[in-house]
Amino acid sequence: MANKDRDQNNKATPHAPVPLISLVERWLSYFPPLSRTMAAIPIARGARQARREIMLALLWGGVCHALFAGAVLAMIVGMWFGMSLALGTVPYPWSWLANCLLLLQFPLVHSLLLTGMGQRWLARPAPYNAGVTLSTTTFAIIASIQLLMLFVLWTPSGIVFWRASGSELWLIATLYTLSWLFLVKASWDAGAEVQSGVLGWMSLMRSVRPHYPPMPTAGTFKYLRHPIYLAFALTTWTVPTWTPDQVLLASVLTLYCALGPLAKERRFERRYGSDWRRYRARTPFWFPRLRKATQRNADQT
Repeated sequence: MANKDRDQNNKATPHAPVPLISLVERWLSYFPPLSRTMAAIPIARGARQARREIMLALLWGGVCHALFAGAVLAMIVGMWFGMSLALGTVPYPWSWLANCLLLLQFPLVHSLLLTGMGQRWLARPAPYNAGVTLSTTTFAIIASIQLLMLFVLWTPSGIVFWRASGSELWLIATLYTLSWLFLVKASWDAGAEVQSGVLGWMSLMRSVRPHYPPMPTAGTFKYLRHPIYLAFALTTWTVPTWTPDQVLLASVLTLYCALGPLAKERRFERRYGSDWRRYRARTPFWFPRLRKATQRNADQT
């Protein structure tokens, strides 16, 4: 009887003793946004279930981060050259229609997936009833595929309005780099574990419930409510090569960055209630209140 009980206990284990898993967990334990996930007590699961879920988590995470890295690289290179190096081959004038469809699919699908219906869809693709846990990773996968489609399949017009050179190139390159660093910082402040997709697959691998970050109010969010949208818009305008393609891309994506946060604010008000309303009352939408900051600095001196 004692041996039978011992066998049953061995089948319900929160971890699988695999060196690779231990190595991944050790690396991610140094990632501050995952501190709560790494400290959470795993839910007991059978050995077979643990193996399936760990393999699924690693697969989902590997696909997510490979696509995420590819999408970011495609964005940086694509906009640097004014969308003139993309691989699309749709003949004119249908190329503009194809480009517009590629451009619109990102904000439309991205916004749809953030709705209640979209969240339910995100819970469907993963097997083993892991869809809810992996939803943030699935969202990052879809967003990365959308961006890759946009920046790789775009059909260039072949027209160049202006290309920076000399000191102008160095100045614009600096602004472009700062815009991307601003975007990275804002994404970190919003919850890097969610923005990167690591929260979902790491929670599944450790057999814990996803620990979502609280409402962001620190870092860049201390000065404006939507730094990610502002930073994303800035990356589209601080480029050294201007083409009709880049003008269209920057205009549409900036419009999305201005209107998209309105839906986000409604979601946050439903989710956080009075906390969100107080934060909204004291924090500007896109640009910091420089006048108040200047006055505060003057008072301190």
